[in-house]
Amino acid sequence: MKKKVLRSKYKVLRQSLSQEEIEDKSLAIANQLLRMDIWNHLYYHLFLTIEEQKEINTEYILQILAGKDKEIVISKCEFETLGMTHFLLTDNTKIKKNSYNVPEPVDGLEVPDTKIDVVFVPLLAYDKQGNRVGYGKGFYDNFLNKCKPETIKIGLSFFPPEEKIDDVSENDVKLDFCVTPDGVICF
Repeated sequence: MKKKVLRSKYKVLRQSLSQEEIEDKSLAIANQLLRMDIWNHLYYHLFLTIEEQKEINTEYILQILAGKDKEIVISKCEFETLGMTHFLLTDNTKIKKNSYNVPEPVDGLEVPDTKIDVVFVPLLAYDKQGNRVGYGKGFYDNFLNKCKPETIKIGLSFFPPEEKIDDVSENDVKLDFCVTPDGVICF
């Protein structure tokens, strides 16, 4: 299936979820993450939930990271360059929604791409080969291409994988894992 079709399909599927289902599935995903052998690193990049898009509630993952005393990194989108600037999440970090309702840090201590050890990657859909479909702007592919090669890329999804995404490009960065409420898929 093509990315455009998958984007539409999964936006509809997510909109059909109740708030209770989102919370239950988000908690299940966080519990699956606890079973993974990924907790020996220091810098973890996490996206903040766009509630209007019915994304996974990453608050549970934030709590895990804080409880394990990890350095939590969040980003601000640069729409002119389709890049992202990363900031350390601290008690003083001010969060503000941008024009797309994406919660972002206003400013703070900047963290270079190459410092990040693990990235939790948002997505709409993914396939059995580890390819993903996001919202289509390329922010995460641009970001992941700048990370060190050993950075662990973990997609988070409410749904199982598609068989195959037909229009994968050379700039698309594959996931290492995808975590769903039902388990962990390794690519």
